[in-house]
Amino acid sequence: MSTSSTAVPIRIDFVSDVSCPWCAVGLASLQQALANLDGEVAAEIHFQPFELNPQMPAEGEDSTEHLVRKYGSTAEQIDANREAIRARGAALGFTFNMDRRSRVYNTFDAHRLLHWAELEGRQLALKQLLLRAYFTDGEDVSAHDTLRRLAQQAGLDATRAREILAGDSYADEVRAQEQFYLTRGIQSVPATIINGRQLISGGQPPEAFESALRQIAASS
Repeated sequence: MSTSSTAVPIRIDFVSDVSCPWCAVGLASLQQALANLDGEVAAEIHFQPFELNPQMPAEGEDSTEHLVRKYGSTAEQIDANREAIRARGAALGFTFNMDRRSRVYNTFDAHRLLHWAELEGRQLALKQLLLRAYFTDGEDVSAHDTLRRLAQQAGLDATRAREILAGDSYADEVRAQEQFYLTRGIQSVPATIINGRQLISGGQPPEAFESALRQIAASS
């Protein structure tokens, strides 16, 4: 996104999980809104961690069985929701291949890498690769080989990524950030927080983000 001397600087904290389909929709909507506001705002996006399933075991769980167990959904409800998500994604240029997303995985290590990626200035690139790997390609985003490859594709050092994943680097930082947002009432994602004060909940359409951002820019 280009900036100009008149562009209003805005901080956006995007609280999300890489296994959350509505987070992929929300991010695509936000990015479209920012493209529409090019020159009006200079946005800085920070991806904050949230785990939908912090107790998910290493081997993951069948996605349909998980939804039935967690939400009590019927097969018909699950299919209808998947189609709604697929259609929303398609309208925004994001491809959901629901038949490939057969399992739900633990995402804590992905969040550790995202924390590191922010320090290296490559967080957006890694976030987008993680979402595409899971929702489009059906990859296991808890597998260290997958995470290391995606980190390298995002322009990060593969050797350092391997070291981080092999240990517990940034674990405390991620847990602290998760707790920070939980204690501030964030119970579902995506949660988009603008300048630390305005909350936009859910995978809203681009016009909702655009309107909110324009209002904030006007009052700054």
